Amino acid sequence: LSDCLACDSCMTVEEGARVFQQNQKEFFRILNLNKKCDTSKHKVLAVSLCPQSLPYFAAKFNLSVNEAAKRLCGFLKSLGVHYVFDTTIAADFSILESQREFVQRYQRRNQEEHALPMFASACPG
Repeated sequence: LSDCLACDSCMTVEEGARVFQQNQKEFFRILNLNKKCDTSKHKVLAVSLCPQSLPYFAAKFNLSVNEAAKRLCGFLKSLGVHYVFDTTIAADFSILESQREFVQRYQRRNQEEHALPMFASACPG
C-alpha cells in the first residue's frame, strides 16, 4: 500500500476503508494478539503475494523466483500467518479478460464510435 498513488480510482469508499485497515501496524498488532490468546480465539491472517514482488526478493537474496516464493511463504507462516496466496493466477485472468475485451472492441470499432481506444492498467501498488 505504500506504493499506492491513492487516486481512489480502483475502489469504492467502503473498499478503501478496508484497505486502510490493512497496514503494517495492524498486521503486527494482530500477530501479537494471536500469540497471547488461545488458538480458538485467533484472528485469521491471510497474505497475498503478487508476482511482481518475487523477482525483487529473488535478486536480493540470490535465489530463483520459485525458491524466493517458498522462503517468503515459510517466513510469513513462521510469523503466524495462516494462509499465503499467490496472486499470479489472478493476474493471468486479468490479462486474458483485457485481451478478450480488446478483441471485442476492435471488432466493433466501425459500428461503435467509442469502441476504441481502450485504456487498461494495473495498479503499481
